[in-house]
Amino acid sequence: MNIHDHPPDLPATASASFEGVVLPHLDAAYNLARWLARDDADAQDVVQEALLRAFRYYASFHGSDARTWLLAIVRNTFYSLRMKTLPDSAREAFDDDVHVPADDQPTPEARALLALDVDSLQRALEKLPHALRETIVLRELQECSYKEIASITGQKIGTVMSRLARARERLRLELTSHSTEARRHDVP
Repeated sequence: MNIHDHPPDLPATASASFEGVVLPHLDAAYNLARWLARDDADAQDVVQEALLRAFRYYASFHGSDARTWLLAIVRNTFYSLRMKTLPDSAREAFDDDVHVPADDQPTPEARALLALDVDSLQRALEKLPHALRETIVLRELQECSYKEIASITGQKIGTVMSRLARARERLRLELTSHSTEARRHDVP
């Protein structure tokens, strides 16, 4: 279905409105889908399905934040498509109570790790469980507020904050161990 083709029950003005309100956030939608799916083709499929869903239900959108609305649809589309394709044994369970961070305060070391090269950071992000990866991607790459992330993920703000702290800690540990390993192979 082409965005310019509108269903008979959706007037052409709604189609034009959809293009003006939702499509400017297409890059953010793809970026989130890419981080969640970890594959370009899968991310494109997720975004295409999400846009179809958003277009289909656009008449029910009465919010003021189309970006958050679209990102929530992308996230939900990813998980619904993922649940259809994964066997039960491969589904990732995430328990907030089990993954408690040792310390919620970012250290100067954690802040310095942001200066590492992009490839190391990308590899470290790829290793995070989906729940942590989506939270840190929404916060740090999509620059969503805690409230927006809570709205997108359907989680409480406290859960968002704790997942973000755990994601940052896991990234710090991964990047620290990666840089330690690299230093072992350096020639003096």
